Amino acid sequence: MSSIQSVDVLSLQPLDRFPLWAVYILTVIVLLIAAEGGYQLSKAVQRHMPDRAESLVGALNGATLALLAFLLAFVTGSAVNSLTARRQAVVTEANAIGTTYLRAGYLPDPYAAESRQLLSEYVDKRLEALDPTKTVQAIVRSEEIHNELWMRAETVANASPSPTTALYIAALNEVIDLHTDRINVELVARLPSALIFLLYLIAILSLGLVGIYAGYAERRSLIALVAFVLTLSVVFLLISDLSRGQEGVLRVSHQALIDLQRQFNTSP
Repeated sequence: MSSIQSVDVLSLQPLDRFPLWAVYILTVIVLLIAAEGGYQLSKAVQRHMPDRAESLVGALNGATLALLAFLLAFVTGSAVNSLTARRQAVVTEANAIGTTYLRAGYLPDPYAAESRQLLSEYVDKRLEALDPTKTVQAIVRSEEIHNELWMRAETVANASPSPTTALYIAALNEVIDLHTDRINVELVARLPSALIFLLYLIAILSLGLVGIYAGYAERRSLIALVAFVLTLSVVFLLISDLSRGQEGVLRVSHQALIDLQRQFNTSP
C-alpha cells in the first residue's frame, strides 16, 4: 500500500470530526449522565428492594476507579510517546533533507541545480501538508519529487559512478525512507479508535457505579461530583489533544523545517 493510500484509509478517527472544546463538553455531559443514571437507579432499587450492600458497592467503586486511573495513565503515556516520536521525526527529516541538499553539489550541472530546486520545493510541500485541506495533494507531490530526484541520481550514477555520487544517493534514500516514517507516525501509528471508545465505556461504567454508591447515602454532593467529572474530562481532553499533531495546545513544532526553508530561500 502506498503512503497516500494509508492517508486516505487511516488519517481520520471519529473524534477528529469534533473540535477539542466539543470533545471536552461532550465528555462532561456523558459522564454526568452516567453518574446521574447510576444514582437514580440506585435510589429506585433501594426504595423497592433495599440490599444493604453499601460496603460491597463502595469496594467495587474504589476498584473500578483505580482501574480507570491505571488505564488513563497508560493511554496518556502512549499518547505522549507518540507526540515525542512525531517531534523527533520532524527534526530527523529536516536534517536528512539538509544533508541531501548539500551533497547535491557533488552532482554535475544541470543535475545539481535541478536537484536542489526540487529539494527546496520538497520542503515547501512538507510544510504545506500541515494544512488538512492540502495534506493529500502535498503528499502526492512529495512522492513525485522523490521519483524525479531518483531519476536524476540514477542518470548521474550510470554515466559517471563515483564515491561522492554514492554519498548523495545514500542521503536521498534516507529522505525517501523518512517520508514513510513521517506518514506512519503522523497519520497511521495513532491511538486506535477502539481503545479510545473502550476507555470511554469504562469511564461511563465507573461513573455509573459512583452514582450507584452515592444512592446509598441520604444526600450527595453535586459540587464534588461535578468537580470530579470536570477533572476526569480534562484527562480525556489531554489524550485527544496529544493524538492530534496540529490542533490544540500540544502541537508538534515544525521549526526545523521552517528554518531549513528559510535557509534554502536565502541560498545563492
